[in-house]
Amino acid sequence: MLKPKQSSRRRFMLSGVAIAGAMLVGWGVMPPRQRLRGKEQLPLENGAVPLNGWIAIASDGTVQLAMPRAEMGQGVHTALSMLVAEELDVGLDAIKLVQAPADKIYANLAVMRETLPFHPDDTGRTRAFASWMLGKVARELGIVITGGSSSVKDAWSAMREAGATARALLVAQAAQDWKVPPEQVRTENGHLYHDISKKSVAYGALAARAALGQPGKVTLKDPHAFRLIGTSVPRLDSRIKSEGAAMYGIDARPEGMVYAAVRMSPVVGGKIAGITPAEVVKMPGLLSVIDFSNAIEPFNGAGAGVAVVASSFWQAKQAAAALPVRWDGGANASLSSEAIYTSLANALESENGDSYHQRGDMAQAANALRTIKSVYRVPYLAHACMEPINCTAQVKDGKVTVWVGTQAPTFARRAAARVGGVSESDVILHEYLLGGGFGRRLEADMVAQAVAIARETKGAPVQVIWTREDDTTHDVYRPAALARMTAGLDAAGNIIAWEAKTAGGALTHQFTKRNLGLPGAGPDRSTAEGVYDMQYEIPNQQINHVVVDGAVPLGNWRSVGHSQNAFFKESFVDEMASAAGKDPVEFRRTMLLNHPRHLAVLNAAVAKAGKPAEGRAHGVALHQSFGSIVAQVAEVSVQDKQIRVHRVVCAIDCGIAVNPNIIAQQVESAVVYGLSAALGGEITIKEGKVVQSNFADYPVLRMNEVPAVETVIVLSAEPPEGVGEPATPAIAPAVANAVFALTGQRLRSLPLRLA
Repeated sequence: MLKPKQSSRRRFMLSGVAIAGAMLVGWGVMPPRQRLRGKEQLPLENGAVPLNGWIAIASDGTVQLAMPRAEMGQGVHTALSMLVAEELDVGLDAIKLVQAPADKIYANLAVMRETLPFHPDDTGRTRAFASWMLGKVARELGIVITGGSSSVKDAWSAMREAGATARALLVAQAAQDWKVPPEQVRTENGHLYHDISKKSVAYGALAARAALGQPGKVTLKDPHAFRLIGTSVPRLDSRIKSEGAAMYGIDARPEGMVYAAVRMSPVVGGKIAGITPAEVVKMPGLLSVIDFSNAIEPFNGAGAGVAVVASSFWQAKQAAAALPVRWDGGANASLSSEAIYTSLANALESENGDSYHQRGDMAQAANALRTIKSVYRVPYLAHACMEPINCTAQVKDGKVTVWVGTQAPTFARRAAARVGGVSESDVILHEYLLGGGFGRRLEADMVAQAVAIARETKGAPVQVIWTREDDTTHDVYRPAALARMTAGLDAAGNIIAWEAKTAGGALTHQFTKRNLGLPGAGPDRSTAEGVYDMQYEIPNQQINHVVVDGAVPLGNWRSVGHSQNAFFKESFVDEMASAAGKDPVEFRRTMLLNHPRHLAVLNAAVAKAGKPAEGRAHGVALHQSFGSIVAQVAEVSVQDKQIRVHRVVCAIDCGIAVNPNIIAQQVESAVVYGLSAALGGEITIKEGKVVQSNFADYPVLRMNEVPAVETVIVLSAEPPEGVGEPATPAIAPAVANAVFALTGQRLRSLPLRLA
């Protein structure tokens, strides 16, 4: 039986950003600092003229757009270009991307606002004010980052405003030249027209003079007038990627470059006890052996270790493998997954943790006719990016130059400056495409490592490449976690009280410490997201999390806390439906009467899925994350205890669909990524070491294992929300629920394995 619980005071550290001191009345009522014009100059080409901090136009009409977000396969370079092309009235083929300089106007405000611990149903003034304030703080911090499925959301106003302002400048200049009212000047496909006099002029011919003027009234387009947004235009990067011309971090080739392979402590947090360089000095191509341990701070993926520098990567790799290194495992030499899970279980039973959400009166649990209690478990997970971790760095003449694919150029510059012993203004950062990020490339440990090695190469640029084994065993992992879910049913089979308590590490504590230098303390929103903010209309709720600190480095993994909490929540909802003797879909519908958008998404997925094929079953899951609502129906079969997913229908309401084709691609990607983890993803620790090392024991889905994924985009007039991550959390519970429908076995641990 559920017991009433005293609520702890809701204390939240907003991703390490202490805004209390900033909430001064005078500062708070001022409008946020503008994002149109920065202090840094755009890296322009062909004599292009800047019309604001985002857009410059060359005489040939080419629009050079500053791009502050990383392209890692999610299509963001195309989607953001569409926003500007729409408001500027140019074709997408007129857009040419240039790397955004290090300027605070490119900060990602949306990703910071997402850290606010409000329930999605909370639309009151307190939330609006907190969002306003945190947006102002984020603008002052100026953190440029790609993550949290926030790029389009953040750009929706900023980049459209940049395009609309540039267009207004051009219109004002044409109106002045033609001596006509601006209202009579029409724009289309990079040209200005005055239909009455039949005059026209190309943007490129006016840009230089327009840049000196004033834009007059700037108005964003009404969505009904969109001609580009909402269409499935081809991605800008499709051709270069299909032809092999795309440049990733690992493709950097500065003149005089040498290569480094690394050996890092096999024990989490271990140190070098001794090395014997003499054993490898005569190997072909070897140049030097460098201990970079002091450059790497605690709780990074890259730990203490040594690099072998050589003329080619193969030579460096062979010498690194042959180098005798003695390791000191220290206090973690006996660490194991079993011990970690035991500590989580003990904390779950003995500690209340922090209260993230409460509703109603938990004393009503005493009126339950039946109470169900279950414990769920998820393991650590690695990111497994297809492009292994790499970074190229040069330290020369008081400057540090870095070539890298990064999700967080702000953090990369800071790490390079710290290790290189220079100011951030003396760091030159060349950004490349990312062969997968998923949160791993939010970190800067590879940058710190590369710069530390480059300090010893006498000015030569050095490229550090991790092997797949290095990557898998030195990641910043999705936290392992346990959840105890308890709920009571009344005589009608309705949930009258729900208690969820989870236990696991607080990744945000580690992340903010190593990347922002801020202390990690207090509740961490990511630990409870997806449970505390669920939309099911359960009258009495109590959601707690117990932070259990540990030695394993933790990081943001695609969909972050939602990745585990959706599994806990949606599996348990199905479990309650079974206990109530109700259909899982109908059971959910009865708890969504005041949430029409969620109900519409659920209905859309179920309608599209139809009936399962003979010998198969459907499993359903509904989850909201990063502002988007997703419902998935997984069609599953089981043979010889092997789970096979044949088809996944995913309905999504992500607000206005900027590019439906990209949304479908991201849904497919997120489903495959989440399904890989659900069926085979597991990082285990033995004697302080990560056991898994490559795709043989940390598998990802192969082409013959990938299900058909069908995407249903539910039409919406709301502003865009996240797309890159929201389809990941629902797949594991949907499959688990289908397995239960087929076999009667309730799988409460990931990865999913039948007994």
